[in-house]
Amino acid sequence: MTKTNPQIMRIIEILKERSYQEGAALWKEVARRLEKPTRQGAEVNLSRINRHSSPDETVLVPGKVLGSGSLDHKVRVVALDFSQSAAEKIIGAGGECLDIYQLLEENPQGSGVRMIE
Repeated sequence: MTKTNPQIMRIIEILKERSYQEGAALWKEVARRLEKPTRQGAEVNLSRINRHSSPDETVLVPGKVLGSGSLDHKVRVVALDFSQSAAEKIIGAGGECLDIYQLLEENPQGSGVRMIE
């Protein structure tokens, strides 16, 4: 079965191209995880990000970030989508909410990025 959302299909295509061009396995792995059925997609709560990240770290979620829990340090979170409460809490903690395109442009190698699913 294939994805029907053209935006997600485009992101997957771009990630695969960038993985090949840059030799960065991270982008290929993110594309693979985004290709999963929607029901198997990642939904990560802020409490998990808080537990598994360090201050000023970049965290990549190949899915949606949900607002359950809190952040006690500044983190850059990159995801396909954010709930409104999650975005407010991330920004309130001094962090940033980015989409995958932004991370691809500023960090083509994908170095120093922690993936949480």
